[in-house]
Amino acid sequence: MASSMSGMFSGQQPPGVHPVGGPGAPGQPGFPGTATRAPENNTLVDELEASFEACFASLVSQDYVNGTDQEEIRTGVDQCIQKFLDVARQTECFFLQKRLQLSVQKPEQVVKEDVSELRNELQRKELLVQKHLSKLHHWQQVLEDVSVQHRKPTDLPPSGPLAFLEQASASLPPAPLKPN
Repeated sequence: MASSMSGMFSGQQPPGVHPVGGPGAPGQPGFPGTATRAPENNTLVDELEASFEACFASLVSQDYVNGTDQEEIRTGVDQCIQKFLDVARQTECFFLQKRLQLSVQKPEQVVKEDVSELRNELQRKELLVQKHLSKLHHWQQVLEDVSVQHRKPTDLPPSGPLAFLEQASASLPPAPLKPN
């Protein structure tokens, strides 16, 4: 599998070594930390990274911030975004092709992954069911408490015209005392 991905990741540099240009690097004015890349070493990952940096640079570039022609700015940003989307689609296509190759060469691996995904989904749904059951038990208890409270006043016959009010006010918590 590693050899089949060599076309995607070939030409990558060792960690810590990156072509870096300062502010005003060619093609990306005012964005430190980016530079144009040599076309012969480009991989999809490099192109994706470069197009993302170009999108970001076009949004924060002083040329665009200070620019007065809004149509030119919009066109430049749209072109950068379109390039990024095109490279992202190419990258997605690459990984889909590798996935297809894997499914043809090792179909049992795909089945294992599907089984694992189904188990994870089942666990997630079990947790959700448990959460709903606990909420259901809570609200059943609340309803039972309310129904018990409503039965108590009917057990005691009213002793006068204000008896209902007295019973209702007895179930309220006491009012807090105001400091004098």
